[in-house]
Amino acid sequence: MAGMEVTLDGGKVITAHINGKSIKTDQSARNGGGGSAPEPFELFLASIGTCAGIYVKSFCDQRNIPTEGIRIIQSMEFDTEKRVPSLFKLDIQLPADFPEKYRAAVINAAELCLVKKTINASPVFEVITSVSGS
Repeated sequence: MAGMEVTLDGGKVITAHINGKSIKTDQSARNGGGGSAPEPFELFLASIGTCAGIYVKSFCDQRNIPTEGIRIIQSMEFDTEKRVPSLFKLDIQLPADFPEKYRAAVINAAELCLVKKTINASPVFEVITSVSGS
């Protein structure tokens, strides 16, 4: 992945520019924004579920298993003291005709999600400042 540029676009709208695409965020009206786009934390949550989803989809595609009726219901528990999520739960809901022999394997596929692996690896963040044009 090439570097990502983040621009402050007015109001509470913040846009990430990455690989020729733009991803806008905003804050809800409750948080002083216009609610015109998902909040950054909502995108974070969506990245977990959609990442697991792509691995489940790929698993099924490789085995010619239809994916109609498969849904992932994501929920979380929140640690109010630390003010961060303490548990993410992904419930992969399978249709009744999903092959029994692949039920555990589809969980293993979802576990391959790079977003989940990254969170579990506890990466270090380095935040610095610089002067534009330097």
